[in-house]
Amino acid sequence: MNPSSAYYASHLRYELCVRNREYARANKLAYVESYGSIPAIVYRPDDVSHGNFLRETYAAILENPDWRRRLGKIHAQARTSLPACEYRWKELDSCTSSDALLMNVFCFPGVLSDLRVLGLLGVEKNADATFGFKARVPFKPGLLDRTEVDLKIGNLLIEAKLTESDFQTADREVVRGYRDFKNTFDIKALPATKRRLLSYQLIRNVLAAYAMGCSFCVLLDERRPDLIDQWFRVMSSVKVPELRLRCKVLTWQELTFVLPTALQDWLESKYAITAPGRAPAKPLGIHNLQSDE
Repeated sequence: MNPSSAYYASHLRYELCVRNREYARANKLAYVESYGSIPAIVYRPDDVSHGNFLRETYAAILENPDWRRRLGKIHAQARTSLPACEYRWKELDSCTSSDALLMNVFCFPGVLSDLRVLGLLGVEKNADATFGFKARVPFKPGLLDRTEVDLKIGNLLIEAKLTESDFQTADREVVRGYRDFKNTFDIKALPATKRRLLSYQLIRNVLAAYAMGCSFCVLLDERRPDLIDQWFRVMSSVKVPELRLRCKVLTWQELTFVLPTALQDWLESKYAITAPGRAPAKPLGIHNLQSDE
């Protein structure tokens, strides 16, 4: 891991974990702490509520079978990093889950029909939202890979990040196997080591956008300038002009500016995510958050 990425990732993780501990205690939510030097707050849901989700968002997720299925992703490190219990911990239970943050925002009632949000994203009205979209990027022999994009809204693919350390790496030969790789990228300009290409997730998602004729957006926190730099290095390597114009970056903070007030307040309380120019306040109680009429 790049030293600067390690610093920014751990700093943000610490901030979120401390803030969520205060938030969970203030609102008397069921949670545990993961093992390790920076314990993550992991919420335990019941039949009607989940501490890691805003009330209105969670209700909307439960009513949508496809969205609800996304909640079932098993926590890969649960056996070694979380206390054992009869409940099987899920990835989206963690306060550091970028997928949970993504669903909290886009499953909140009214967000996907808000013209300000759609305009910021460059998405047409009445666009469907698919979480964990199977992009199936083509390989040379006609085979398709198992690429999963965090979110597809209409003609836009979104990769969401929060405390992740980087965008993963892959062996050069694996990446060369993609059908459109050489035509899409200036290979010498891509960030790489001797044997591996860096930012593999980004390369793969750009290839998905190219194959599908979609736009691609990386959605991340402004407190992660390291990830923003990594994305710009990949974006500047795209040699298809029209495709490069369809690649963009957006921060959670910029998106927050056009979100409903109740959602803005909750993001500020739980994630310290606020619109540009506004400093986050101390955590608020859930009982103080109400949806816009």
